[in-house]
Amino acid sequence: MTYPILITGASRGLGAALALKLAQKFHIIAVAKTTGGLEELDDRIQAIGGQATLAPTDVTDFNAVRHLCRSIHDRWGGLHLWAHCAIHAAPLSPANFIAARDWEKSVKLNITTTGMLIPNIAPLLGDTGTAVFFDDPCAGHKFFGSYGATKAAQISLAQSWQAETKNTGPNVKIITPAPMPTATRARFYPGENREVLKSCESEAERIIATLGVI
Repeated sequence: MTYPILITGASRGLGAALALKLAQKFHIIAVAKTTGGLEELDDRIQAIGGQATLAPTDVTDFNAVRHLCRSIHDRWGGLHLWAHCAIHAAPLSPANFIAARDWEKSVKLNITTTGMLIPNIAPLLGDTGTAVFFDDPCAGHKFFGSYGATKAAQISLAQSWQAETKNTGPNVKIITPAPMPTATRARFYPGENREVLKSCESEAERIIATLGVI
């Protein structure tokens, strides 16, 4: 039996594009908070003959994540790949004007949740599975304090896990996608010419080719 693929943050952007492309070969477990986005993704996956399990889940909820991972174990026994696309993109702001609520949400989703997801999902990946994280190197850039700092911390955690599993597995990959016309990027660059950016679909194809899973 082929293990399924788990995508956290699957309802839009790169996560949705990866899900749609990978659904050509794998069963997709699509996780996101937005049920409507997941249902739209499911319609697109079914249209190409693929199958998905929709998991509307708040990944910051420890008990919900434990339940999800237990359900995956009981039904499939493991995962072939986990792509972590969920992120909180706080509004740009000078460091001395960062809103406490935005900072808390950034730390909770980008750092704390990643640190909770890894130990819960790692047993499902075993020695041969793959975990994929997506870097967005803007730490230290002006006005990116909240997003840049928490994204850098997330990737630092992934790098530690990558070094620790080099000889044992799972295979931990850290990939830097090209700029794409996502909702996250639109918050940071609202006046940008989006036509010159790489589409989420083309980046998904490139990333999947890099991973060699199709």
